Amino acid sequence: MNRYIDLKEVSDGKLYTSNDLVKVGCGDCAGCSSCCETMADTIILDPMDIYLLTRRLDTSAADLVSRSLVLELGVVDGIILPHIRMDGTSGRCPLLTDAGRCSVHDSRPGFCRLFPLGRYYENRSFRYFLQVNECRRTNRSKVKVRKWIGMADFDRYETFIRDWHYFLKDLQESPEEKGMEREKQVNTLILNTFFFRPYDTRADFYPQFYGRLEEVSASL
Repeated sequence: MNRYIDLKEVSDGKLYTSNDLVKVGCGDCAGCSSCCETMADTIILDPMDIYLLTRRLDTSAADLVSRSLVLELGVVDGIILPHIRMDGTSGRCPLLTDAGRCSVHDSRPGFCRLFPLGRYYENRSFRYFLQVNECRRTNRSKVKVRKWIGMADFDRYETFIRDWHYFLKDLQESPEEKGMEREKQVNTLILNTFFFRPYDTRADFYPQFYGRLEEVSASL
């Protein structure tokens, strides 16, 4: 999701790399789940999120959408993508336990891993910034960014995040072809290829993703 913001208003004015220390440590969010209850439809999922969630829940993305259990679809900067389906009344994440803990913490979406950090994209790369108004915890401790996000093969993960972001951005900025039918075909191709076609969750994610990226890029 593209956000057009003034970093001076939302951050501490610094940009960080994955090896930098940032004040995000919050005691494992003990007794707090407020950021999991007020996010509406903003927890947009990428292909890695789908890979991890479907492996953890032992089901398919199509099933999670069709039965409206965890996911629903929405338009993000002109492209249809899946996001976590929050409870319509409380705004609570369906993956929270009654005790307010994440039931899929080891496989939680990248958006959740990142919070309260954000990514600042420029020059076909990105850095991180701290959203100072998003988490109500005070006296947070310093944690290295890559440890906070907590993904295995972190360098490969960052490369994937970059490539997925700029793939979508380039698609959004490509010359528009007339007709809603073409737009529908593009969205259907992206959804079916990157999200609804099951991944082999016993195998490495990255070769599967890049194979699909090459396939879609050739089609488009």
